[in-house]
Amino acid sequence: MTRDDINAICATFPGAELSDPWGGGHDAWKIGGKMFASIGVKGDGVSVKTPDVETAALLIEVGAAEKAPYFHRSWVRVQWEGADPAEMADRLAQSYDIVRNGLTKKFQATLAPRA
Repeated sequence: MTRDDINAICATFPGAELSDPWGGGHDAWKIGGKMFASIGVKGDGVSVKTPDVETAALLIEVGAAEKAPYFHRSWVRVQWEGADPAEMADRLAQSYDIVRNGLTKKFQATLAPRA
């Protein structure tokens, strides 16, 4: 998978917006101003939010992810080299859903359902 593949998946989520909040070539995907995915300048993986610290620790322990630098412990970084596209899409969708569900009900009501 590549940066373009990840960006193409994220672009399909209702209300998702791409920004570069730190400059220098970062891709940060947000919904309602809250980030759900981030690709660093190196561009060899994507950081995503997990439901909780325990899930993140489990993914790291089994080798499915690594600690996401500079993020809360509930975030992990998933390498995309050799990644299964369906699994990556699911990981991105889960992160999106976690962040979306944390937004106000009023804002959520303005969004189309995720396909």
